[in-house]
Amino acid sequence: MCKLSLINNLIKLFLPEVCVACGVELLQSESGACLKCLYKIPRTNNFSKENNSAEILMAGRIPFERIATFSYFVEGGVLRPMIHKLKYYNGKNLGLLLGKMFGEDLLASDFINNIDVILPVPLHPKKQRSRGYNQAEVIANGISEATKIPVITNNLTRLVFNPTQTKRTKTERWKNVSGIFEIKDSTVFESKHILLVDDVITTGSTIEACGYALQNCDNLKISIATIGEVL
Repeated sequence: MCKLSLINNLIKLFLPEVCVACGVELLQSESGACLKCLYKIPRTNNFSKENNSAEILMAGRIPFERIATFSYFVEGGVLRPMIHKLKYYNGKNLGLLLGKMFGEDLLASDFINNIDVILPVPLHPKKQRSRGYNQAEVIANGISEATKIPVITNNLTRLVFNPTQTKRTKTERWKNVSGIFEIKDSTVFESKHILLVDDVITTGSTIEACGYALQNCDNLKISIATIGEVL
């Protein structure tokens, strides 16, 4: 056993990891959340439903083909602490697993059939360096692992380092993201159908801002997928 593995095992022995949702001690094969809570996540299954609530939210704001969300993001629900863990407490493994579960659900429908590439909503480089990763990219990689659709990063970029969207009103959220995304090379997405991925859709302002930047790409189709949907 290598020295690092020995140290990790000792840490788990004296400081065992617990499920972020229910607090039970995790098995060695689990990370972030226990299997029981993962399978208690209330799936929307809206990938097979046209004019679902997420599509109604975004209707008329940007052109899109379809929108799917994995689960409802509600106060007191099991998904909320999982997303919090993913974003703020090095929950990459949990984010990858949620993305993979979502990707497997999408494979059971025709939602994913015509998608060419997966595009995570970018973080500003300063925020990504601080966090150590982009949670949307982690989710996108999980979806890619399940669907085998490639992920493209670094072509859609975030220009402005702006405050968090948490606790902002709908108007404040829009002002906070307006005009902050840019496409480096529009030909990369030309005539492609992309799946734009984020962690949670609340007001849709971040997705909308990405959509405006992506309109510079000729003959582009956009579908959208997020792990959480705020009701």
